[in-house]
Amino acid sequence: MTIYTLSIIDKRIETNDTVTLVFKQPGLKKIAYLPGQYLTLIFKINGRRYLRPYSLSSTPVIDKFLEVTVKRVPHGIVSNHVCDIVSVGDVIEVLQPMGDFVLPNAPKYENYAIVLWGAGSGITPLFSIAKQVLHSGHCQVVLVYGNRTIDNVIFKTQIEILQQQHPDRFTVWNFYTQLDEAIQKKYCLKGRILPDLVLNSLSKNFDLTESLHYICGPNGLKLAVKKALNTYTIHLEQIFSEDFELVKNDADFVDIRTQFVTINQNGIDKVVEVVKGKSILEAGLDALIEMPYSCQTGNCSICKGKLLNGNVKQVLPKHPDLTVDEYQLCCTYPLSSEIVISI
Repeated sequence: MTIYTLSIIDKRIETNDTVTLVFKQPGLKKIAYLPGQYLTLIFKINGRRYLRPYSLSSTPVIDKFLEVTVKRVPHGIVSNHVCDIVSVGDVIEVLQPMGDFVLPNAPKYENYAIVLWGAGSGITPLFSIAKQVLHSGHCQVVLVYGNRTIDNVIFKTQIEILQQQHPDRFTVWNFYTQLDEAIQKKYCLKGRILPDLVLNSLSKNFDLTESLHYICGPNGLKLAVKKALNTYTIHLEQIFSEDFELVKNDADFVDIRTQFVTINQNGIDKVVEVVKGKSILEAGLDALIEMPYSCQTGNCSICKGKLLNGNVKQVLPKHPDLTVDEYQLCCTYPLSSEIVISI
């Protein structure tokens, strides 16, 4: 895994709780990425190493610099550090861009409409994708965007400029949970996103079976959009969702108990107590072991570990790059005693 060291050349205030970090590209070889991918930023805070993935809001065909947008999370160690402490001139280590929340490389989808579903900071990868398609393609782009208030809208001005530049191709639906009912209109509505309402309207303008859907937001939004899309027989291969939180199913933990796990790193053993409900990765990080990881949602394989002894349970599908005795430790839990894992 390649690690880059990048300098921050600007820090833009997007809203009262969201900032964009602008990184200068390396001088000799530019970092290549696809719209929709993310950068993993590495920080050392109070002696502990933290890695956090943040979607790139920049677009390679348009933007000269690398940009990631970070929204403050209540009690979030890294997001608050970024918003309050990180400043222009700082040098940050990052992992190479990753993620498969990207446009498909298939000619049959070339003319398909692109529908982007997002809420809050979920706009970040969607904004990158929208800019790419509007700049390089010719298909319709629809953004369905949910926020609390108008003041909470990330990239509000930039989105309005894109609408002015592409009035015939770019449609934006705004939903606000707090909105003066007097200013409601067709594309500006009070309440949470209503997928059925949007899809019914879109079906009058183009064939929904020839559309691609990208969803980035809370789990409830993803479930609601996917349920609505199912009524229009949209194939699963046409639906993409970005996950920045691991949704746990209580049923997966019925047979799991607190266990001691030995983590072997560079020939050195360290025993950690893995409390029921915590993954092996979480327990290792709590014990200040500098374990490799990135997404923490089972989408990448950076946190892989090789099982040398004992039994474990991975609650999400294995990454295709892993062997039979390798596991993604962010979603792996102990099933027996005397577990030994090599990282």
